[in-house]
Amino acid sequence: MNTYQIRFNKSRGQVGRGTVDHVWRVFENGKEYLFKNLDITVPVKSEKDVNGADYNIVCKGYLTIDRDTSTACIGAKNGNKKLDSRSNQETGCPA
Repeated sequence: MNTYQIRFNKSRGQVGRGTVDHVWRVFENGKEYLFKNLDITVPVKSEKDVNGADYNIVCKGYLTIDRDTSTACIGAKNGNKKLDSRSNQETGCPA
């Protein structure tokens, strides 16, 4: 089980920061992902960021990436994934 920090992407649309539709920054073990959508099915809380000026949404769970819809799915268990027809990679939010 991992801890996730989620922030609004204030720099969306800029070079290397996703399109203007990539509004969510999700951090998993120090790695950042950019998403258009979120689907979180575990309890969440808010916390102040280390800089003391911004806030994060924080939760614990497992991340599944739905590449077709650019959705970060964070749930209590890891499984029930679909396959992306283009890349044959696991995708889709767990059922």
